[in-house]
Amino acid sequence: MAVITLTTDFGTRDTYVAEMKGVILSIVRDVHVVDITHEVTPHDVLEGALALEAAAPRFPSATIHVAVVDPGVGTSRRGLAVASRDQVFVGPDNGLFTAFLDDQGWRAFELRAAEFRGTEVSHTFHGRDIFAPAAAHLARGVEPARLGPPVTDPVRLRWPEARVSEGRVGGAVVHVDRFGNLVTSIHSDAIASLGSGVRVRVAGRSLPLVRTYGDLAGRDPGALVGSSKRLEIAVSAGSAARVLRAGLGTPVVVSRTSSAAERRARRRR
Repeated sequence: MAVITLTTDFGTRDTYVAEMKGVILSIVRDVHVVDITHEVTPHDVLEGALALEAAAPRFPSATIHVAVVDPGVGTSRRGLAVASRDQVFVGPDNGLFTAFLDDQGWRAFELRAAEFRGTEVSHTFHGRDIFAPAAAHLARGVEPARLGPPVTDPVRLRWPEARVSEGRVGGAVVHVDRFGNLVTSIHSDAIASLGSGVRVRVAGRSLPLVRTYGDLAGRDPGALVGSSKRLEIAVSAGSAARVLRAGLGTPVVVSRTSSAAERRARRRR
């Protein structure tokens, strides 16, 4: 059975998500539709891209991911189907698929073919009238290349990356989850490069690096590597965002702690 996922900033109060699902099911019945999230902050393309980066690798090959965070809907921005890592991503050409454009084998196609769209296309709801039909036809076995001409220059976001220098890694908060955990741009491999003894500095506080949330004492914040292999700042059973008064863009620095021998050597200089 084909799998189609949906990632949007639509929320669930209105009928938008249901309308997209209705279109998909009207074209292909033998499909499993999975909601990744519909709670992306409205118009926040980077947040949507980070959600896809975290979730898409957990799905089987041939999964079709529809993502609609689309402040440019109805303008000249293109619609895309991107084939990458044995999956296909469908949505606006605004950077949502940046994380999947780093492999040499990706291919992208503009969604132009009229036979794979809705019979009427709204200027304000391409999720329903262009992206959902394209995904459904892909689930029926249509090759991505039939959706339209190839695209060699899809839009890429300025991806949040860590800055590595001798003995330290600098980054920033890129997401605040519903628990108030501060997810950063610093990946686990960058932390591992510093060795076993590190400290994390954020919002004027120096925090320990622990293994899991339960290792944090009381309401004291600390840092850990989360399930997405990104450094997180957390408070056990609390909100790090509230405790530290931190949010998107707050700088985070991970530095190697000095050994006793290194401290003695510095004092002798």
